[in-house]
Amino acid sequence: MPDLSGSYAAVRAFSPGPRFRSAARLAVCAAVPWYLCLWWGTSTLPVPAALPAVLILRDDVYAAPRLARERIAGVAAGVVLSTLVLRWLPPSSLSFLAVLVCGCAGMYLLNRGGSPNQQVLITALVVYATALPGYPLARLLESAVGVAVVVLLGPLLWPPDPYRTAADGLEAYRSGVGALLEGVTARLARGGPPAGPERSPDEAPPWSAPQDCRARFDLAEAQVRALFRPFAPFGPLRRRAVRPPAGLRARLTLATRTSLTLRYFTEELRERERAGAGSGSAAGAAGADPALHDLAPLVRATADAVDRALRGADFTAELRLARGLDRAHREAHPTRHEAVLRAGLHLTHEALADHQAASGA
Repeated sequence: MPDLSGSYAAVRAFSPGPRFRSAARLAVCAAVPWYLCLWWGTSTLPVPAALPAVLILRDDVYAAPRLARERIAGVAAGVVLSTLVLRWLPPSSLSFLAVLVCGCAGMYLLNRGGSPNQQVLITALVVYATALPGYPLARLLESAVGVAVVVLLGPLLWPPDPYRTAADGLEAYRSGVGALLEGVTARLARGGPPAGPERSPDEAPPWSAPQDCRARFDLAEAQVRALFRPFAPFGPLRRRAVRPPAGLRARLTLATRTSLTLRYFTEELRERERAGAGSGSAAGAAGADPALHDLAPLVRATADAVDRALRGADFTAELRLARGLDRAHREAHPTRHEAVLRAGLHLTHEALADHQAASGA
């Protein structure tokens, strides 16, 4: 089964809407600090005020505070370094070498996650080359204004949806599991191999996708809380910008549980097929095994209930039908082996019932 989330991301990457919003956000966050510094009178060409928008503003605006802290720390270190060197040494090859060596040392002293803070050396060299009275302080002030505008204004301009990745992954999982169970139902109904052919790694069912999506959802919530904490007094604006889709967390929890139960069911089908093939008996074929043939309606009803639940639609009728078929199959095939075969589907029904009860509450 192909990974649908990758195709969606590729299509979205080439759509003009997100690109236009990113370009407009960058332009605004570069122009505002420029004109603020002109009004403040820091300099006649406050280029450092516009640079943070270019250097630290990303599509993931939730990384802006971390990048802003790193940049302002590097600028401050570079300004202090060059100022001290020029105070004790005149511009010469010796002073340049001192700025270069100390700047490289500062890069690695202010590293984060193993990546050197290159802003230390860049600022130190620029301040050293622009030996004008008042320039170091002006550069520091303009950089601070640019960083503040990016951090405070960037997330409020066309705020991206931090939960989109989790929602897209959930949709890909829903489609993939639906296609998988549809194939199982068709093979059981016509008496073919119940588990189907072996799949390549690229076509493997995405059993780990719900766990990844829930981790992304939790990360998005943590990023939103950290980034929008300064805007807590502006409750309506904050809620409008960062509210997750209704019921997304509950559906991710359901997807995580069904990924475990349905994986158990499909693996048990595969083991049943292997055991039948290894014994060489006719009972190993689905057409000769009435328990497997009678399982097809139960799998179809369970798949319909899971699909509607993951969509956020009402699945009461589908779950009631699946549970009735489960009871009928249990009465017709009460052996221990058939109970083990139905266990994954029964646990899926329990997960659906818990989701229904939680949603109702």
